[in-house]
Amino acid sequence: MALELFVNGTLMRGLKLHDNLDGAEFLGEFRTAPKYRIFSIGDLHPGMYRAERGGISVPGEIYRLPDEVWARVEAGEPPGLYRGPIELSDGRWVDGILFPEAMTGGQREITSFGGWREYWEALERGEVA
Repeated sequence: MALELFVNGTLMRGLKLHDNLDGAEFLGEFRTAPKYRIFSIGDLHPGMYRAERGGISVPGEIYRLPDEVWARVEAGEPPGLYRGPIELSDGRWVDGILFPEAMTGGQREITSFGGWREYWEALERGEVA
C-alpha cells in the first residue's frame, strides 16, 4: 500500500538522501501550515515539530511511496525521527517526518532560515558560525 509523504530535508530533490526515494512518485512542492519549527540535527538532517508559537510555513515536497521505498527512507533517518501527521498550508493532512520537541536540546534551531535548503545554502556560503 502506498503512502503520501511530505519531506522537508535531505530527501528533497538535489539533496544527499534523495536517492532513497527511487521508485517514489513526485507529487509536487508544498508548504506546511505556519505551525512548525525546525532544528538542525548535527547539520546532517532537519528535525521539525509542530509548535504552539513561533512556527513557520515549511517548504517541502510530497511523494507517493510504495512500502519498499518507505522501508528504505525510514532506515536512512536518524534516531528519534518518526512518521506523523503534517498539516499543509491548504488545510490537508499528510504523513511527514517529525522530530520530538523534547529531543531539540543541544540542536541548532534553524526556523529563522525558512527551511532546510535555505539553511544548507547559508552553511555552504559560510554564513553560519
